[in-house]
Amino acid sequence: MLCKQPLKFARKPGRLAALALSVALLNGCAFAPGSYIATNHSAEVTDVPVQFHSINMALINQLASQQQQLQNLLTNPSEQLLANYDYRVGRGDILNITVWEHPELTIPAGSNRSAQEAGNWVHSDGTIFYPYIGKVKVEGLKLAEIRDLIAERLGKFIEKPQVDVTVAAFRSQKVYVTGEIAKPGTLPVTNVPLTLIEAISSAGGITEFANWEQVTLSRGGAKQSFNLRELYQDGNANQNIVLQHDDVLHIARNDGNKVFVLGEVRQPKSYMIGRSGMTLAEALSDAGGLFEQTANASGIFVIRQADPASGLAADVYQLHAKSATALVMAEQFRLQERDIVYVTAAPVARWNRVISQLLPSITGLYSIGRFQNDISN
Repeated sequence: MLCKQPLKFARKPGRLAALALSVALLNGCAFAPGSYIATNHSAEVTDVPVQFHSINMALINQLASQQQQLQNLLTNPSEQLLANYDYRVGRGDILNITVWEHPELTIPAGSNRSAQEAGNWVHSDGTIFYPYIGKVKVEGLKLAEIRDLIAERLGKFIEKPQVDVTVAAFRSQKVYVTGEIAKPGTLPVTNVPLTLIEAISSAGGITEFANWEQVTLSRGGAKQSFNLRELYQDGNANQNIVLQHDDVLHIARNDGNKVFVLGEVRQPKSYMIGRSGMTLAEALSDAGGLFEQTANASGIFVIRQADPASGLAADVYQLHAKSATALVMAEQFRLQERDIVYVTAAPVARWNRVISQLLPSITGLYSIGRFQNDISN
């Protein structure tokens, strides 16, 4: 009697294994291992507010058109500033004033004195001192205005004086360049307009760790971002602004300029976006490509944070990569910072994974059953 009792329990594990296998086959989509996102989005998503888009030529053309329209709407104040630019003198500048045919009014530089040493220094009160006319308020004035002002006052002592005014040293105004730049520091504002490109060039250029898409300008408590890729590669002049006194130009590091490639790829991890940007095809290639036996070619997704004003959590773009045309579209679909590329698993691979993980347990249960049967017999 004692040897028959284990026999009853020996049959139960077999029935439990069969039941577990049946449940796995019926409900594998609910708990099967492996990355998976459903490719059927006809059902309304209520718990997570996302918007699905199919990556096709119409979408790529639409995104390109939206970017072009945005650039067209942006006015470029730099063009007008470049055309009307004229330096205004400030405190600390040194002026060189010449009165033609009156050398007694012009302090010669000489062999031992530079133009800066022989010039007229703009004092802390914004004035200079000049013979006969005394103090002259020059701060905030253009060179032409200073020339006319001195000529007018000298006219009381000299008949029709011919005056020329230049800046011997620009010391009153500067901009600050920080971050991933070869030579961070200050750059003087001169009578030649200092643009974004010229500032970066004068500071030695950006480093290999610079983020081309995150150049921040701080001016008067306000901040504005600029994109060097659009400036250098696309020729977008809206990005080449004219810098002003006390501007702070910061070039960020590219630590956060990355995308994440997950799912059924050979090397799932984060990848840095290079200076030339990154397309969906490049991201998949850097990740070693898809696992052909397990990946679902119709389930390649790009998950992107949505505009907060839209009320959505994310925009999800899906690529059906089952044709050569899809690969062309993947090459034209440009990724953005912090995008998540997700390759889902094919259903067959998911069933195989369920069975492969259940098989050791099932084999163990059957082995116990056979062992107990052998004992009972």
